[in-house]
Amino acid sequence: MTQHTPPSQSIEEVQKDLVKRFTHFDNWKDRYKYLIDMGKTLQKMDDSLKTEENRIHGCQSQVWIHIEEEDGRLYMQATSDAAIVAGLIAMLLRIYNGRTPEEIANAPLDFLAEIGLLQHLSPNRSTGLYHMIKRIQSEAQKRLA
Repeated sequence: MTQHTPPSQSIEEVQKDLVKRFTHFDNWKDRYKYLIDMGKTLQKMDDSLKTEENRIHGCQSQVWIHIEEEDGRLYMQATSDAAIVAGLIAMLLRIYNGRTPEEIANAPLDFLAEIGLLQHLSPNRSTGLYHMIKRIQSEAQKRLA
C-alpha cells in the first residue's frame, strides 16, 4: 500500500483555483486542451484495478475509479480511454482525492457551472461526469453511515 498525503488546500481553494485556471482561457478550444492536458497527468492505473466493480456505468467511454480508505481519508486512482474524460477525472481527483468522507459529502458543485463545463460538455459526457461524481459521493456516504 502506498503512503498517501492529505491535500494541503481546502476543497473550496482547489475549486476556486480550477475556476481561475479555466476562465483564464477565452475560448472553449483552449479550455478543452487544458482539460486534456490535465488528463495526461493521471497516475497510471494498474490493470488489476480495472474491475467491473470499479467501472463507472453510465459513461460512454471506459472509466474506472478505485477508492481506498487510509486514516479516515479516501484516496482514488482513476483512468479512462477517452482524453476529455480523463481530464474530467483528473479534475475530480484534484478536488476529492485524500479528503474525508464528510468533506466529499459536503463539497459544493457550483464550480462546474462557474467554469462553464456543464453548458459545454456533450450530453453523454455530462452524464458520465454526473456518474463519476455520484460514485465518489456514494463511497463517501457509505463510510459515513
